[in-house]
Amino acid sequence: MIHAEDFLSALQAEQVQFFAGVPDSLLKELCACFSDKLAAGQHVIAANEGGAIGLAIGQYLATRQPALVYMQNSGLGNIVNPIASLADPQVYGIPMLLVIGWRGELDEHGQQIHDEPQHVKQGQITLSQLDVMDIPYQVMTSDIQTAHAQIQALLNEAIERQGPVALVVRKQSFAPYKKGEIKPETVATLADKLPTLESREHMIQQIVSALPAEAAVVATTGMASRELFEYRKAQQAGHSRDFLTVGGMGHASQIACGIALAQPDRQVICIDGDGAMLMHMGSLTISAQQSNLLHIVLNNGAHDSVGGQPTIAAQLPLAEIASAAGYAQVFSVSGTEDLKTVLQQAVHSGKSSFIEVLCRKGARADLGRPTRTPTQNKQDFMQFLNEVEYA
Repeated sequence: MIHAEDFLSALQAEQVQFFAGVPDSLLKELCACFSDKLAAGQHVIAANEGGAIGLAIGQYLATRQPALVYMQNSGLGNIVNPIASLADPQVYGIPMLLVIGWRGELDEHGQQIHDEPQHVKQGQITLSQLDVMDIPYQVMTSDIQTAHAQIQALLNEAIERQGPVALVVRKQSFAPYKKGEIKPETVATLADKLPTLESREHMIQQIVSALPAEAAVVATTGMASRELFEYRKAQQAGHSRDFLTVGGMGHASQIACGIALAQPDRQVICIDGDGAMLMHMGSLTISAQQSNLLHIVLNNGAHDSVGGQPTIAAQLPLAEIASAAGYAQVFSVSGTEDLKTVLQQAVHSGKSSFIEVLCRKGARADLGRPTRTPTQNKQDFMQFLNEVEYA
């Protein structure tokens, strides 16, 4: 394994001075190191991977130094446009180093290593996606000397070809990083409330228990879907009313909106996360137009599913943003009783509604994972949508 501090030192030795990206569980040690060791102007946790590419382009234009952009391989879809239409050597020719966590990776024999269902296809096509985009790449080795040589060779190639290059990172490539902490100023607006906030899991339970039986629920990727699944399991309530958006971060609200458009007499609820909302925030303007959609964002100021790195949402008035985007009624709550009150108002209002629910970061160590396959989830959910009558 490679120590994140040594990896950072190797990058800095090659004159890489700016870092941006979206956190990934395979890169969480590296992300923690960046947050701990780099000045605020050197490291930006971007809203989405395409935005991180834009930051890297701007940095190169201003400094003539290639930047590093990190992401999970699922983020490759978000970078196709800015890479192909801006950074590619045939357009502006912007050198940069992509560091990509390879979920669903293939071993040296081309066999897939077991991972979550949402990573299966992405793992199979990761290297071919880089080939299609004409991005030279190497799969990182497990020792720092060779990895440093790979970094050096890739950066030289990036400068020579005037375009992006990539370092693909396998699972458990980085050793645990112990010093990384979210800087206090990063979560200043939540800091005073953190000791008194309820857990996300508790708030999800309160939300679901208050919904009418015919309501359809779409839950965002990561911990929220896992906690929703566990609650339904504990209540022996079945899982047919819930669509778990296990991949496609940032798109849960539009899935919910599509359902709401198709079934305007049904109440549809999107249980979203702050990082997911920020990733494709323009979608708010579309969801806000649907009167039977209730959009709930659980805001703990963190990318909780991939290492707890901070999001800018801790400093933003999400309810005010939602109001400006067009939601008919918006609320921001931090306690159980307030949540119950606004839920009743929102569910029965017949207006597009948005609720920001402040909660603390973290999840149970023994939190399980959905045991039903995506195909089973889809079939049961579609049957529910087409058989359950509206209230």
